[in-house]
Amino acid sequence: MSKRDYLDTQGMFALPFNKCPFRICANVNTSNNRPLTLRDVSEASGVSEMTVSRVLRNRGDVSEATRKRVQEAAKRLGYVPNKIAGALASQRVNLVAVIIPSMSNMVFPEVMTGISEVLDETDLQPVVGITGYSREKEEKVLYEMLSWRPSGVIIAGLEHSDAARAMLEASGVPVVEIMDVDGEPVDSVVGISHRRAGQQMAQAIIKAGYRTIGFLGTKMTLDHRARKRFEGFTDTLAKAGVEIVDKEFYSGGSAMLKGREMTEAILARNEELDFLYYSNDVIAAGGLLYLLEKGIDVPGQIGLAGFNGVDLIKGLPKELATMDSCRVEIGRQAAQVIVGQQGKNAGSQRIVLEPKISYGQTLKRR
Repeated sequence: MSKRDYLDTQGMFALPFNKCPFRICANVNTSNNRPLTLRDVSEASGVSEMTVSRVLRNRGDVSEATRKRVQEAAKRLGYVPNKIAGALASQRVNLVAVIIPSMSNMVFPEVMTGISEVLDETDLQPVVGITGYSREKEEKVLYEMLSWRPSGVIIAGLEHSDAARAMLEASGVPVVEIMDVDGEPVDSVVGISHRRAGQQMAQAIIKAGYRTIGFLGTKMTLDHRARKRFEGFTDTLAKAGVEIVDKEFYSGGSAMLKGREMTEAILARNEELDFLYYSNDVIAAGGLLYLLEKGIDVPGQIGLAGFNGVDLIKGLPKELATMDSCRVEIGRQAAQVIVGQQGKNAGSQRIVLEPKISYGQTLKRR
């Protein structure tokens, strides 16, 4: 194997390059649409292939002037290092697999913001997989992502299929399960206790004097975190001698329209309800708009609350009672765990964040 071939297999890759407007690369042979090589960058920058390799890998003692010349030449040519080939020796790529249920749900883009804030300061890059709240889809996404040997995995939730859990346990990389701490993690976990969140909201509702309560939310066979909040909520109500009078469920993505429709339906069945607890802010916002449209006194006649503390609720006619789920901070903390464990045999971490109730203008305070 020639030195050039050796270097190319050690981590450099070039995209097809059809046209070059710069005189400095006029000699590059693109007639057969061949990929660029280290030699092309070497010729364009006027330094050896070995020096080009050291610069593009950020290794070796290279002067700043030479480094800049090589980087500029590579940029003009459109040359991209082959991270996959370079990972053959280390068995890892500088990607962090982030597996979440949805990007249409307002919660997860904010989690991604927190992850990106931390990883932007490192060589690691997040790559996202969407499961649609399906265990089967989660297995497939996880299998594909782990086949690329990422440097870490951040995955939403603690409930996985046996196959998915086995893959996570055998991955050999840091795994951080996020959003929920009510369960047994594979490795590290960052999130809130959703049972405790439900308990705290129930305590606030009882203290405010509400007693005839309805629940509106997602079908909880798929949304485990909503189920745990509901369990904490109902357990706390029961201890105070209060029961959920009626429930209204939906499937699919959250939407204000669903919140309006669900609120109308539950009140048509139970006019005596004096509080409505929604599993998230989006449907709660729809419910609030419906109540105000009907001229119902909120929170005097009917109180209501959501969950997540999304920015959307700041533009409502009345500030909605809710609970912050610490989304951005969960993302930050999870990414910091991944970064901190690179190349180390660090132990598992359990990071529990504490959400706070915002009473807004839809939940009375006493």
